[in-house]
Amino acid sequence: MTAGFYSPLPPAKTGVADYALSLLTALRRRGPVEIAPERCDVALYHLGNNPLHADIYARALASPGVIVLHDAVLHHFLLGRLTEAEYIEEFVYNYGEWTRGLAQELWRARASSGTDARYFDYPMLKRIVETSRAVIVHNPAALAAVKRHAPGTPVVEIPHLFEAPALPDVGARVRWRQAHGIPAGAFLVGVFGYLRESKRLFSVLDAFSRLRAGNPDAWLLVAGVFVSSDLERATAALLSGPGIARVPYLPEAEFWTAAAAVDACINLRYPGAGETSGIAVRLMGIGKPVIVTEGLETSRFPEGACIRIPGGVAERESLWQHMVLLTSNSEAARVIGQWGSAHVRSLHAVDAIADQYWKTLCEYCPSFSPPA
Repeated sequence: MTAGFYSPLPPAKTGVADYALSLLTALRRRGPVEIAPERCDVALYHLGNNPLHADIYARALASPGVIVLHDAVLHHFLLGRLTEAEYIEEFVYNYGEWTRGLAQELWRARASSGTDARYFDYPMLKRIVETSRAVIVHNPAALAAVKRHAPGTPVVEIPHLFEAPALPDVGARVRWRQAHGIPAGAFLVGVFGYLRESKRLFSVLDAFSRLRAGNPDAWLLVAGVFVSSDLERATAALLSGPGIARVPYLPEAEFWTAAAAVDACINLRYPGAGETSGIAVRLMGIGKPVIVTEGLETSRFPEGACIRIPGGVAERESLWQHMVLLTSNSEAARVIGQWGSAHVRSLHAVDAIADQYWKTLCEYCPSFSPPA
């Protein structure tokens, strides 16, 4: 059996590319895997909201295989590539003729799609998931979304992978901090990845401002690229406040140096899009306490392995309280990081995940016959 592998790969500036490279390397230890071949026995398509997935999405419809949903909401992806007429017909295809008026309303209001919960409530998955041989997801939220759109399509939940890195030594971490004006002894909280509205940056900056007022040793690192120029302009003044270090997208090697240099990570997602954050898994894997949004997306993380806070009106207060906890109780921070690392290294290890992928590809390969 030869598997085809369709995904963004480095140097593409997306977490899916880094994920895909780790998975590709591990899968090739199990059998033949070719990158984007014209023909293969079974295709593995990686799909997400990024426009980089447009050609992959089209091919997955034309030549069905197994898809990996890195985001279980493709609404924003489709908004960005369809005309008004195409979008409305796609919405109706997903949810019925009686939703045509809603589709027109959502198209007109699409400038607010990053924060309006309605765009997350309608993932628009039906066409791709009912076409595919099987769907791989990373958490129960994504699984439920797929089943809601295509009850007959097989769905396999496979945890997000973690490949343990070679971390830089203490000296390299200190030098990285110094290069960005961060004191060696500061308690540094990091926000990483694409900066979109659902990452709740306003809540993070508000909570950090309160924290910093009572603790001048607290620092915040915001690392990543804004997906919206409007959001970037709206947060510019807040990001220039005291104790905040701002850096752009970090290549893989520097990402791990920065990840090792922080003391904790904030990785919020609200409204949720059915995604499992690779950044959260990575930071947990190296023993950093991670604050996440409570929901089905994070429900597989055991209690004590991370900090969950509610989305919605209670978010800011809960976030501030837990930031105070982490900065004032080093033992609590250490234990949370330790438990998170143990969980991720046990259930998310790349070789165990690759075994599950390979088994799924074999099961849904039309021409594969298992050994007698």
